[in-house]
Amino acid sequence: RRRGSSVDAGAAAEIMVVDGDVEVVVGRITAVPLDLAVVDGLARIQLEAHRLGCSIRLRQVDADLVALLDLVGLAGLLAGRPCSALEPVGEAEGLEQLRVEEVVEPDDLAL
Repeated sequence: RRRGSSVDAGAAAEIMVVDGDVEVVVGRITAVPLDLAVVDGLARIQLEAHRLGCSIRLRQVDADLVALLDLVGLAGLLAGRPCSALEPVGEAEGLEQLRVEEVVEPDDLAL
């Protein structure tokens, strides 16, 4: 079920809070320019929603915002995308494999 009004013509996206099968439009992104401050705000909203047991999704998203979210790895916020916005995307490199930790001894000299 969706609740909320139609999208504003000047909005770059609608922000929905999702709890199970209920989606509620809680705001619109109208910031210009679409930059990392917008991404920071969305990440903070997602974190707070997650703390409350919900998530957020974006719909009616401007192409520039889609590109920005893809660039920073938050494409999971887009309605219809399967991945969670909180899950990292990509593969581990070298020593960054799971459960591999570097131990630094105080007497070790840096090379």
